[in-house]
Amino acid sequence: MKTLIIDDEIDICYLLSGILRQKNCHTNYVNNLADAVVQLKNSPPFIVFLDNHLPDGLGIDFVAHIKKNYPDTKIIMITAYDTIDDRQQAINKGVDIFIGKPFTKEAIISAIEDLNNSHSVPHM
Repeated sequence: MKTLIIDDEIDICYLLSGILRQKNCHTNYVNNLADAVVQLKNSPPFIVFLDNHLPDGLGIDFVAHIKKNYPDTKIIMITAYDTIDDRQQAINKGVDIFIGKPFTKEAIISAIEDLNNSHSVPHM
């Protein structure tokens, strides 16, 4: 399945990519929202892993763009800003799963499996 990681921390992109490869995910990553717009247009993924604090804006504000243009794409927000208010705002805006940093491999795998089990996943 196609996944896109949007995170400005290269180490996080590499770590997530490695975990996702173990689950047979085809992963791309970008480090800002401008590049995310282009990547989404060129190759819409099944899942987006979205950081909140990016160099050119907030991921939470980008959720509406994803939901409007790619309504079948699932969003997993991964952020160090993990408060009850942050979680609630993310869920209210359409985030499917919220994971605080630092995250565990198990949390990522569980999130993917939850989305796999609750939706029909295209195998690409």
